[in-house]
Amino acid sequence: MNAFLTIAGQEIRDGLRNRWIIALTVMLAGFALSLSFLGSAPTGTTDASPLLVTIVSLTSLTIFLLPLIGLMLSYDAIVGDIERGTMMLLLSYPVARWQVLGGKFLGHVTILAFATFIGYGTAGAAVLLTSGTLDIDPQAWHAFAAMIVSSVVLGAAFLAIGYLISTVVRERATAGGIAIGIWLLFVLVFDMALLGLVVGAGDQIGSDLFSLLLLANPTDVYRLFNLTGFDNIAALSGTIGMMADVGFPPSTLMALQVIWVIVPIWIAGLLFSRKEF
Repeated sequence: MNAFLTIAGQEIRDGLRNRWIIALTVMLAGFALSLSFLGSAPTGTTDASPLLVTIVSLTSLTIFLLPLIGLMLSYDAIVGDIERGTMMLLLSYPVARWQVLGGKFLGHVTILAFATFIGYGTAGAAVLLTSGTLDIDPQAWHAFAAMIVSSVVLGAAFLAIGYLISTVVRERATAGGIAIGIWLLFVLVFDMALLGLVVGAGDQIGSDLFSLLLLANPTDVYRLFNLTGFDNIAALSGTIGMMADVGFPPSTLMALQVIWVIVPIWIAGLLFSRKEF
């Protein structure tokens, strides 16, 4: 366990030394503050809570940004160390391979969680200070906290996918190309293909099959959790059509998000334990 935490701590120190933590925190805070101010501008003529509008805006930002950050942090975590020769040196010490993989993954999750909590928390504080009142619906704050936690879980899912990629391939450049392809697939291509399938097949695609197809994409699970899991946000975000009919409760959607973290990192650990280099 000491080796596990030592490796995690080393990843965090590397993130500090390479300015990863500072850069991610500043970037997320900048985007979040911009969306919180611009997105809540129309609420002056409506009854919509500025915090709820911020949640909808940050959910859209997260779907594009955090998967990319997760993959860029992790795509060379294993193969990069193998190419540099540091993996052989590390494994020459009395440390198990699962401790190496798990420690590096924990360090990267910590970096991602810190940047997300600080960045998005800054946006929440800005909304609170600029709303003119401290009397914001407690349910809105609950939804905001759930959005931040689920954002970290989404980032962790793509970290795990990145570790799986890094374990399978033999070259760092190949891992980078696959990581970009995975990001494009889950963030852009998947939903467009699903939309085309629904339009082309028409009534042949039932709501049950549509729901199962959505669960095959971690970003859609995240979107469902944040935009349909809370009634006040579902009405504000304009979630309509078949997606609005997906009847999974928030607890189930969060469990599915966690599964998207566990399965890839478990497979990566299994492959890494048998990897020869």
